[in-house]
Amino acid sequence: MSSDNILETRGLVKEFKGFVAVNEVNLKVRRGSIHALIGPNGAGKTTCFNLLTKFLDPTRGQILFDGVDITKEKPAQIARRGVVRSFQISSTFAHMSVLENVRVALQQTLGTAYQFWKSESTLNQLNMRCMELLDEVGLTEYSHLPAVELPYGRKRALEIATTLAMEPKLMLLDEPTQGMGHEDVDMVTQLIKKVAANRTVLMVEHNMSVVGSIADMITVLQFGQVIAEGPYAEVSRNPQVLEAYMGSAEEALQGAHG
Repeated sequence: MSSDNILETRGLVKEFKGFVAVNEVNLKVRRGSIHALIGPNGAGKTTCFNLLTKFLDPTRGQILFDGVDITKEKPAQIARRGVVRSFQISSTFAHMSVLENVRVALQQTLGTAYQFWKSESTLNQLNMRCMELLDEVGLTEYSHLPAVELPYGRKRALEIATTLAMEPKLMLLDEPTQGMGHEDVDMVTQLIKKVAANRTVLMVEHNMSVVGSIADMITVLQFGQVIAEGPYAEVSRNPQVLEAYMGSAEEALQGAHG
């Protein structure tokens, strides 16, 4: 595997009782890039993410991370290698403060993640790093606020901070702007761009303007297969891609009228 690529899949297949959800996907994610996985609903994007993080086992194929075959590894092993998916550790603790949420994620670095009976003072050594992470995602002024009181877009920023606390080599972001208003979408888009400056990001995203503004490379899936790959300018003009998206829009309209 080329050292330029941090992640590679070879002939990745996932079947569910005869239904092929992911079909011979060959994916190469370049180190230090933002790579977007897009496609209409049911294209196999989330299944791909579940295979990469081993929430699902592939039917066939190989997954290589940093040159190592991780196909048979468990989710915890893969997370320890530095493949961190936003939702895995980002379901925020609503009634803990923003700082405490990040501190819980940082406890892994101390090896005390499950020693909840330890004195809180032993965790204070993490506060400086917590504040650095909160500063990176623009949440310094919210540090003592209970997470439940954060506006929706800021909750996503907190999720990204807890993901960063795990020191990921590869961040997997699943629909990071889903359900957001325009202002929050812009904020989170800029945040992803900022945190990706010295990291690698693979994201599933529906919002094409987000993808167009920050993705270096785009892989388009339809019916579990890769139908196009390349930069946004190239992919957005691809007739197969346009048909895949227009087709799903027409079906949605027909469904609405039916």
